[in-house]
Amino acid sequence: MLQNYFTMAWRSLLKNKGFAVINIFGLSVGIAFTLLIGAYVWGELRVNQSLKNADNQYILQSRWKDPNLGFELGTIAQLPKTLKEVYPTLVANYYHWDGVTSNVSKGDKHFRESIQVGDSTLLKMYGFALQRGNAETAFNDPFSAVITPSLAIKYFGSTDVVGQTLTIENFSGSKHDFTISGVLDEPARNSVTSVNDNNHSNIFLPEKASVFLGRNLTGWNNTSLVGYIELQKGVTPAQLEAPMRHLIKENAPQQISDNLTPYLVPLKSYYRQANGGTVNKMIYTLSFIAFFILLMAVINFVNICIGRSSSRMKEMGIRKVLGGLRKQLIWQFLIESTLLVLMATFIAMALYLLARPYLSDVLGKPITGLFAFPWYFYLLPFVFAVFVGLLAGIYPALVLSALKSVDSLKGKLTTVKDSVLFRKALVAFQFGTAALVFIGAIIISQQVDLFFGKDLGFKKDYIVYAQVPRDWSKKGVQKMEAIRYQLAQTPSVSSVALSWEIPDGGNGGPTQIYRQGTDPKQALTTQGLSADNQYALTYNIPMLAGSFFSPVYSAIDSAKVVINETASKALGYKDAGDAVGKQVNVAGITTPFIISGVTKDFHFGSMQESIKPVTFLNVNFTAYYRFFSVKLKPGDAQKSIAALQQKWSSLMPDAPFEYHFLDEALTHIYQTEIQLKKASYIAGLLAIVIVLLGVLGLVSLSIQKRTREIGIRKVLGASVVGIINLFLKDFLAIVIIAGIISCPLAYLIMHSWLNGYAYRISITGYPFIIAIATISLLTVVLITLQTIKAAISNPVKSLRTE
Repeated sequence: MLQNYFTMAWRSLLKNKGFAVINIFGLSVGIAFTLLIGAYVWGELRVNQSLKNADNQYILQSRWKDPNLGFELGTIAQLPKTLKEVYPTLVANYYHWDGVTSNVSKGDKHFRESIQVGDSTLLKMYGFALQRGNAETAFNDPFSAVITPSLAIKYFGSTDVVGQTLTIENFSGSKHDFTISGVLDEPARNSVTSVNDNNHSNIFLPEKASVFLGRNLTGWNNTSLVGYIELQKGVTPAQLEAPMRHLIKENAPQQISDNLTPYLVPLKSYYRQANGGTVNKMIYTLSFIAFFILLMAVINFVNICIGRSSSRMKEMGIRKVLGGLRKQLIWQFLIESTLLVLMATFIAMALYLLARPYLSDVLGKPITGLFAFPWYFYLLPFVFAVFVGLLAGIYPALVLSALKSVDSLKGKLTTVKDSVLFRKALVAFQFGTAALVFIGAIIISQQVDLFFGKDLGFKKDYIVYAQVPRDWSKKGVQKMEAIRYQLAQTPSVSSVALSWEIPDGGNGGPTQIYRQGTDPKQALTTQGLSADNQYALTYNIPMLAGSFFSPVYSAIDSAKVVINETASKALGYKDAGDAVGKQVNVAGITTPFIISGVTKDFHFGSMQESIKPVTFLNVNFTAYYRFFSVKLKPGDAQKSIAALQQKWSSLMPDAPFEYHFLDEALTHIYQTEIQLKKASYIAGLLAIVIVLLGVLGLVSLSIQKRTREIGIRKVLGASVVGIINLFLKDFLAIVIIAGIISCPLAYLIMHSWLNGYAYRISITGYPFIIAIATISLLTVVLITLQTIKAAISNPVKSLRTE
């Protein structure tokens, strides 16, 4: 009997291929998108979950009264180890590290690599396994190194490399061979080997290697290291608050102890909460969109299934006359609708496989493969199929099977007609959701365009940057300045600057300055930048007053600073010119500095934050540098890059020329917004496709039901346009009602989202008009194409339909 139900259901689908295709395609697209977003969310939720004792693992964070005094991610270098030593009943283990990049070489292979210099507790504390080597002794030698499999392949072509050596350069220009003592198993995504999207460590060195690199992993005034602790079982973060405050008060300098409040964040949730919770916001936003896309697809499916029910009344009547039982008719409807959903689910899985690489690229995150989930996940699509199948089939099954045979054969059912209003309400919900998503996509796009179209206060065009070898000494700076001068002589190069920073938000830390003769306790905290005399020229940063040091460096420039307009006003100067030539003190430095110039304000980081006070110190004074920023002359960029690379290789043969355009750095700042923009446009497109499929199905059903009416109207003189308008009025009214509801809601949601940015667009009527007009136009075109055939057909045929 069951086989017979399936056979009849299959024949019914083949008989109504058009409706079946619309139903299956619309639902499969909704399911596929929801599965992909679900897989993305699953992957994001799994970050850090595989770490050993993950429930007890925490990262130390810093909350500063003045946020310019330090980084939230950094902690006091001495704190993790001291907590373990002084409070062993509370703290089971600790790990802290310093992240650096340096030149690494093997033979003729030279690359810049991300390196973690940290405690030997790394492997044991987090359960990281080694493919090769002994985890117990991997960090015993100060010149040993544990590397990732990808780095082993990169330098050696194999992972069987224990005992081989890599040459690492330190920040005074010296080089030393490090023996590879272990090769990691490729770890799952975590916030230890990759603390954030900007840091993916490939080489792990023992703490003793810090001596060679010239780094310091100790001290109570060092607040730039990343620290983790593992709590004893049963211990809560609240129990560690008082001990941390006590240790900082007893050991840290007063400026730090008065301003810093350390706190613990569980590693299981840290990844999602970091950077203002951007990952959580992305998860919630995409989950919300996916839910409504799926809901729209389900509504479409249910709507069309219910709408088609009236066309099968005669079939039900004949089957009842021939002896069919009511329960058999109910089973028939339910199996038919469930079969449709199952088919849509299988097609959705195929779409998942095809679309996964594309969506993974859009979101910039790996999306779990279809066959990589736990076994119980595979029950969900089938439970969903049964639920939606029952939902779509239960109404026609119960109503039609309850009709008397005579009523069924006459093909009259008032309750089906009464359900039209309910179904139109569902379509209105779909239109509203599509409009909401589309409006949101346009506003997000406008905000992202603002980031790249707004005057940043400097010129980013034709600028490339690359990291240089480090020798943080006066001799090292002089050598880099000499190389900078020679690079600038390249015909395709306009200018070159040596600096610690590029305008991507990353800076050397806070620099406190105060006017000569004022109270040092009232010092202004600024972003401290280290750059040479060519920085403003290379980035085309306008000067409000004075000069950006001297055109050519002289020793007196080391006693000068350059500040921005915001810093000048904060120091109490009404006009920028008043600040030039005045003396200021820099906290921690005894000799005063002279303000050489005041720049116009420029965006050094994200527009989520307002422009902060900035102080430039000359790189010849600080002796800290990382980048060459190169301004190319307009023209053939690739030819200019090739010439620059050739010159670079001749001047620094052992230093890799790993360049990036400045646009790439700015793109990375707004990576989340760009990903959200792309995802919202995909969702908006899918929402419109699904709602149009719903309109297509309902209009087709409406034409079927009103075929005789159309014939009568034509006999009475109705025009083709008049008949088309008959259908247009119904659906355009729905679009208008949906727009009236969705536009205020979209405004409130997007206004709240824009409040997260210090610089943002003003919401105008443009996104609302474009969204509603586009949906209305597509609806008009679709309905016209659907109804025109019925409108021009011979009325004699229409009148014969009943």
